[in-house]
Parts: sequence; structure tokens; C-alpha cells
Amino acid sequence: MSPPPDIDALSPAELKSLVLKLLEEGAELRRTVAALRDEIARLKGGPGRPDIKANIKPSGMEKASEAQPADPPGERRRRGGARAKLAIHEERTLKIDAPPGSRFKGYAGFLVQDLSIRPHVTHFRRECWQAPDGKTVMAPLPPGVDGHFGPELRRFVLAQYHQGQVTAPRLVALLRGLGVLISKRQVVRLLIAGKQSFLDEARAVLRAGLQSAAWITVDDTGARHKAKNGFCTQIGNAQFTWFGTTGSKSRLNFLELLRAGHGDYVVNAEALAYMRARALAGPVIACLSEHADRSFADRAAWNAHLDRLGVSALKVNPDPALIATEGALWGSLKAHGLLADTVIVSDDAGQFNVGQHGLCWVHAERLVHKLDTFTDAQRAAQRRIRALIWRFYDSLKAWRRHPSPARKVVLSARFDRIFGHKTGFATLDRLLARLRANKSELLMVLDRPEIPLHTNGSENDIRCQVTKRKISGGTRSDAGRDCRDAFLGLAKTCAKLGIAFWDYLGARLLVPGSATIPFLPEIVTVRAAQPP
Repeated sequence: MSPPPDIDALSPAELKSLVLKLLEEGAELRRTVAALRDEIARLKGGPGRPDIKANIKPSGMEKASEAQPADPPGERRRRGGARAKLAIHEERTLKIDAPPGSRFKGYAGFLVQDLSIRPHVTHFRRECWQAPDGKTVMAPLPPGVDGHFGPELRRFVLAQYHQGQVTAPRLVALLRGLGVLISKRQVVRLLIAGKQSFLDEARAVLRAGLQSAAWITVDDTGARHKAKNGFCTQIGNAQFTWFGTTGSKSRLNFLELLRAGHGDYVVNAEALAYMRARALAGPVIACLSEHADRSFADRAAWNAHLDRLGVSALKVNPDPALIATEGALWGSLKAHGLLADTVIVSDDAGQFNVGQHGLCWVHAERLVHKLDTFTDAQRAAQRRIRALIWRFYDSLKAWRRHPSPARKVVLSARFDRIFGHKTGFATLDRLLARLRANKSELLMVLDRPEIPLHTNGSENDIRCQVTKRKISGGTRSDAGRDCRDAFLGLAKTCAKLGIAFWDYLGARLLVPGSATIPFLPEIVTVRAAQPP
């Protein structure tokens, strides 16, 4: 902002306007400097500056727009009887010395729930026989016995660590206090050794979810792995949750996660359309589309192909090799039937903007809520715009319940009026213009009424990763990282499917007497096909 030619000649109103503009520019400059310092700190391997704005009180738009269930007048909701929900394992009759002449009136029932937690050591005496050919045959161990710790103990360790968020040292102390002879190293082995079947099921859950989902929400949070800063990405919807921890949060990384374990790169119609949408040069697209090789087994084969075509050597913006690689990843997941007609709803982080993309209204409104204001007029403008957004959000929720083509046109025009406001508060006006430019993504719900208007589900899911990070720090091995992500995702998926994680672990570890739990990806697929 250039200074006026003569400050002394300015009127009081002009001076006030000048001061307000300087305050707004100063606030924006402070935010820019803070973001740069945070990025520099992250590049140096540090944690970055704390986000003070993260502590701001939530706006409350989502909660305020929810219909409050009302109980019938004069009635209180009563809890169901506990006896009908419980299986009685033991009945004991308690006697009393009644006074002489008393009459017996039956029994008064009283239910007590308790646990029986104690160590149980079994010595298996396995028959050994020498066969005629000289070989020794031995009686096999019972199903579920794997090593010197039984399936019930292994279930307890996994449930406490992943669902109960108990640290390994405290878990060791707890087990020793119960009389189990075990070391920390043995507990760690129980947590990460021999868990490939769980990792495979977690990956299959992601594939089933991406093949059948009408929508997914995504989010990420910081993570530490091998003493380095990284990121944990959440992908999920109402039927499943999956986590993946990597060292990057780029769009390339997100596309690699969306492949759900597939390692190939494919140049097909979807891949070429992605490259065109990302402004890849026409000659490069023609070179890739006209070549005989269209499918590549892994990253090394794909990079060698780019080198042969000379794409890797091009030094222009955007990076042709990067855009081509993203396109081949997109082509791969489409070739495997993933995200066929799925809307990805995010908080407007750039790496998530792929395919059909919708934006979270709660995050959009939060930008208005967090604006710095300096005068009563600016605060009044902020309140007025927020009130308009809240009412519009409530209307969108009502439209989702009862879609109407005529009402869709009305809502679209109303969006333009709200975000086309000129309040005189320069920072707010710029923000409204930016949000209006995202109209198609914010109003994706008008074309797809089944998608959510926010990413609250993702933020709720990812809290377990944040809690694990706070109490346990980072992971030290790739196996530990993969097991943490897989088990937390499986626990969340079980909760969404109405399955007790304890029962799930019992079924997979072959604990005697455990209920049978079907393969989770099969349940996810069936649930996705059911009407909402």
C-alpha cells in the first residue's frame, strides 16, 4: 500500500480508513510470517510453531442446525431393564436368620456384574511318536495357541494397547501385577509380530470401501516415525475407516494411498483426462498416449519409461514427470475399480482435490469465524455474514432430506447473493470472493444429496491417532507403524459396523468360545449396497 501524498491533508474519516487498512494488512502479514516460520521449522525437522488459532472456540454451526429430539410432554425416557441384556453366569442364594414367627416371601433379585481376571497357565503334554520311517511326530497344539502366550492374553494385549490406548510399559506393569511373567520385549512382539493377516484385512477394508463408497471424507494429522515428522492420513465414511502414515502429505502421496496397496501405474483414458485437467503439455500427453506400453508393474518401471521418453528431463512448471505420475496413479486406481463414482469431501487441503471433490462447510464457515476484526462495523459485518451462512447451511441440510430440483435453483442463487456481498470489510470481502469461487465444490451436495456437508466424521476418526501420538510418541519400526495404523482403523471400522472390537479380536485369534465375525470387507460391501 503506497502512502498518500499528504497525510496532513487527510480528513478524520480518511485517516480512520487508512488505519483500518493498515491493521488488516498487518494481521495478514503476521499470519504469512507465522506460516513461513512454521514451514521453515518443519523443513528443519522441528515440530513447527503451535497453532494458536486451533484453540479458538468452535463456531457451533453444525450443532445449532441439528434438530433437537423432544420427549413427549410429561414423560421421561426410561432405560431398558438390565436383566434382559445380561447373560446370567451364576446364581447364589443368600440366607438370613429371620426372627421367629416370620413368613417366607420369596427372593429379591440383585444383579452384580464383575470380572474374573487371573493368570491361567496350561502345561500341554504333547504325545511324541516315532514313525516307521524314523521321523518324530508330535501332537499339535490347540487352535489359537501361537507361542508361549495364549490367545486370550494376546487379545487382552491388543485391545488394551490399541482400543484402550495403554502404553507398552504400563501394559507390562499391568500384566506383571496380575501375575503374568512377561517382559516389555515380549509385549512388543505380541503387538507387531505375526500380524500380516490383520494388515491384509485392513487393506482389504480400504479396497472394499473405495470400490463401493458413494462418498468418503478425508483428513490428516502429524505423526512421528523413526524420529522424523510425517503425516497420518485418514480415509473413511459411515462404514469403514483406514489410516496410513507416510512422510509426505502431497497429492502424489494421497493418490498412492488411494491405490489401496496396488503397485502398478496405468496410462488409460482416465489417466490422460487427469493430465489434461492438470495442464500437462499436449506433446507430452501425446507421447504417453501413443506409446505401446500403457501399464507398468512398479515405480521403477514407470520412472524408466519416463526417462526413455525424455519426460523426466523436462524442466518446466508444472513438472511434467510429477503430473504424469499422478495421472498414472489415478489411472491405476480407476483400472482397479476404485472411486468409480465416489465424491471425496475434504477441508480444502490441496492434496485432497482429486476426482469429484466436495468441500466441508464447517471449515468454510470457520474461516469467517476466525477473521481478525478491529472495529464495531467489522464485527457487525462478520456477525451478519455468519448468520446468513448458518441459515443457508440449515437450508442445505433440509434439502438433503427432501431434494427438489426447483429448490436446487433457489439455493444456488441464494449462495451467489450471500457470497457476493460487499461489506466494506476488505479482508472479509476477499474471503467471500474466494469461497464463491469454490461454489461447485461447496454445493456438490445439490448434485449428490447423499454426501455429508462436513468432515466431522474424519476429524472424529483421527482423534485416536492424535491420542496415540500424545501418549506413545512415534513409532520406531515399519512393522510398528503399519500395525498401529491397521489396528486403529480396524477398531474404528468395527465400531461403525456395530461389532465389538473385543469380539473381533477373539474371532481372529481363535479364542475358544468366541463368536464368529465375518470378513470385515464383506460386511462393508454389503452395508454400502443397502439404502441409507
